[in-house]
Amino acid sequence: MLGMALAAIDGTIVSTAVPQIVGDLGGLTVFSWLFSGYLLAVTVTLPLYGKLSDTFGRKPVLVAGIILFLVGSVLCAAAWNMAALIAFRIVQGLGGGALQGTVQTIAADLYPLKERPRIQAKLSTVWATSAVAGPVVGGLLAGYADWRWIFLINLPVGAVALWLVVRHLHEPSRPRPATRPRVDWAGALAVFATGSLLLTALVQGGVAWPWLSAPSLGLLGASAVLAALTVVIERRAAEPIIPGWVWRRRTIASVNLALGAMGLLMVAPTVFLPTYAQSVLGLGPIAAGFVLSVMTLSWPVSAALSDRVYNRIGFRRTAMIGMSAALLILLAFPLLPYPGEPWHPALLMLLLGAALGLFQLPLIVGVQSTVGWAERGTTTASVLFCRQVGQSIGAALFGAVANGVLAARLLDAPAAGLPGDLDAVTRALEDPGAFSAAATDQVRRAVDAAVDYVYIGAAGAAALALLALITLAPRRFPVITEPTEATGTAGAPGRQDAAS
Repeated sequence: MLGMALAAIDGTIVSTAVPQIVGDLGGLTVFSWLFSGYLLAVTVTLPLYGKLSDTFGRKPVLVAGIILFLVGSVLCAAAWNMAALIAFRIVQGLGGGALQGTVQTIAADLYPLKERPRIQAKLSTVWATSAVAGPVVGGLLAGYADWRWIFLINLPVGAVALWLVVRHLHEPSRPRPATRPRVDWAGALAVFATGSLLLTALVQGGVAWPWLSAPSLGLLGASAVLAALTVVIERRAAEPIIPGWVWRRRTIASVNLALGAMGLLMVAPTVFLPTYAQSVLGLGPIAAGFVLSVMTLSWPVSAALSDRVYNRIGFRRTAMIGMSAALLILLAFPLLPYPGEPWHPALLMLLLGAALGLFQLPLIVGVQSTVGWAERGTTTASVLFCRQVGQSIGAALFGAVANGVLAARLLDAPAAGLPGDLDAVTRALEDPGAFSAAATDQVRRAVDAAVDYVYIGAAGAAALALLALITLAPRRFPVITEPTEATGTAGAPGRQDAAS
């Protein structure tokens, strides 16, 4: 949990310190890469760390990930300009990729099927706490100390996590393979290069350059070529980073697609709801953050109680109930009155968190239970990788949708020279004298319409997740029964077609 906390809080603690960082180091035009670079490094290394943990064990990968993350933190604190800080954030992300995937895999190793919801709910609580505490801690450190402490605070937490893992995590000894393990470094490099180009195109398209510009088209074309090359390399590799069985097995393929669609829909509340709360409801940043944070309160509770559902009706049906509820909640958002009360979207987010907790955890626990130890790291990494890629695609897709709707609604606005970009409109609304009363109302209505369309798109992503489960997922997950890793008991694993 401490190791997971390092990666979890790092995604939110930096956000509130951006003004202080930019004021000290400059680089306003590229500061978004503080987040994009970290996300890119985490995402593209997930498959590699999953394979390495299956090959060499979880503990060395986790220890290496914590050390790399702490080295990146020290370097970030010592950064002398924005370019250096971005580079060191990527180093942090290389460690964060090992933390995210390996911790989830270890949880499945250590705890039998009946106890996994409890530990997974605790890990979800780490993310929920980090989402709320990160911006607050970051703001306090940046305002009353120095922004460099945002990275230095990782050192004591990471040191304790490292000590606990080295001292107390004992993996059962396993028979050595007949041949020396071979790492598919060519495949790892190909996956890294493909993911880097694709995510760069998705993150920067429509922001740093237009979608139909030469940089966007060049990056997308190059990523397509590299993707084809990666397939060729992986087919020839003896131990591929992304094995073909990840997509040939119906259970894993369906969960990958379903959680990829969930990553897509998550962009609506996490990216666009704070904008809606500030621009339409007129809330301050802290109150707007609270509207979103209520989702993190219901999510762990729902996840912790999900085993009472899937033990009765199965993983697939439980996930379908959760996503069906999420679909209805997302469709309800455009029906909210204008301008409405803050508790309206807060209530929907509370319900959405409960629905998604009922969806995500059963699928992760279920898919981890269908594979043995030697395949669990790769399987877990593939699921998390698809979810991260879904979020990146969602940010690009829904950003284009929101800006398109906003520009169309402001075309006949009474005030001249209104910005057609959602971020620019949000900043302009913070200035009371920027628009006349009539123009301000029209701008707010335009933002309201743009976010409504984003939520309709998120509902479409929820429908895609349901479609993947209905058409691909087996009715009963083929669960493997094997001894718990915590006891190190020897025994031959068996497979049973359980309802769960």
